[in-house]
Amino acid sequence: MYDTVLGYLSHRRGRRALEGMTAHNKTHRVVVIGGGYAGTLAANRLQQNPDIDITLINPRPQFVHRMRLHQMAAGAREAVVDYGTLLGSGVRLLADRVDRIDTANRRIDLASGDSMGYDYVVYAVGSTALVPESVEGAAEFAHTVAEYEAAQRLRATVNALAPDAWITVVGAGFTGIEVAAELATGGRTVSLVAGAQLAPTLGGPARRAVSRWMAKNGVGLLEDAMVTEVRPDAVVLDDGTVWRSDLTIWAGGFDVPDLASRSGLRTDMLGRLITDATLTSIDDDRVLAAGDAAAPSGKALRMACYTAGPMAATAADTILSRIAGTPPEAFSLGYLGSCLGLGRRSAVMQFTRRDDTPLDVHLRGRVAGAVKELVLKGILWSLRREGRKPGATSWLKNGDTVTSPALVDAKGSGHDGPIG
Repeated sequence: MYDTVLGYLSHRRGRRALEGMTAHNKTHRVVVIGGGYAGTLAANRLQQNPDIDITLINPRPQFVHRMRLHQMAAGAREAVVDYGTLLGSGVRLLADRVDRIDTANRRIDLASGDSMGYDYVVYAVGSTALVPESVEGAAEFAHTVAEYEAAQRLRATVNALAPDAWITVVGAGFTGIEVAAELATGGRTVSLVAGAQLAPTLGGPARRAVSRWMAKNGVGLLEDAMVTEVRPDAVVLDDGTVWRSDLTIWAGGFDVPDLASRSGLRTDMLGRLITDATLTSIDDDRVLAAGDAAAPSGKALRMACYTAGPMAATAADTILSRIAGTPPEAFSLGYLGSCLGLGRRSAVMQFTRRDDTPLDVHLRGRVAGAVKELVLKGILWSLRREGRKPGATSWLKNGDTVTSPALVDAKGSGHDGPIG
């Protein structure tokens, strides 16, 4: 999924040799929970072993291209794709929701009341929007855009607004900036509450380029400001200012589902499943994790599609290795950059070191916008290729691998909850 100029330099790779597999008809049952970028790639990659029975469980019968949800909310395009065009023939899709992972009995309990056994689980439940309870009115009056249903509601609300309505976006990470930019290029009056810093993960030159784009395209930038209350027609800032807002969109960060903690598996303080270097749960070697809901080390990994793909491939490879009786490899990922969309045709592309720290090098404007669109199309192309040619995805590695689980701030149940 990561075969783009951002660094997923995938190439055709031969099928994994499965030395150690005995000749028998026994099927290994692998259940992948979550059909986003990570879950879809992991399920497709597991097809390298024809003896694996692969089930992908997802609440929706269609794939959500999450990186297009801000475009969908602004009315620019749809963000769903037919799973039939993405999944390999060896993957079975089950539209249901998982209530609990019963690790003692190796059973998945489903919301429909059914259950199914497993030999291995890939935990790839992704993330959701974080709306802090401490901000009065945020949960009641603010919209979010991190999930398909939320984006649908937001689009309907935007379409019903008067042309001169004021829209306020809270949060100046990638999600907040992309939502604000998309709405502004669609002719809407938009303000962005940036908190302490606009686009904090970007380097200074790239950040200034974003700020200039905002000014040029009429986005009101409220820097060094925080929202303390959301009302039906306004937001209240930390200095007491009441700012008109006919529609408020909260893009202040991501939370993760609590399925792991409800299933008795240890999570970090964000609620992510704690794993070892091979992305295996520290509590159960039959449970693997990938994507936003996985915590493979004490280091903070970017919650992004860029990260999810290599994690998914590593988790699948760990299962394949264990079935084959060979030692699995540790997860390693090197970053090259990130690309921030600014409306329909523009973007800022930030180049980074392999550890994801920004360089003072960036690309901006229409060329960067073309790169962003290439990335978005390339993600689906890569998923399809992995479905047709399991094992095809490769990625840039860092040299440093995860060597210890993320035990800092670990907990056994529940979570406080947390990019954009």
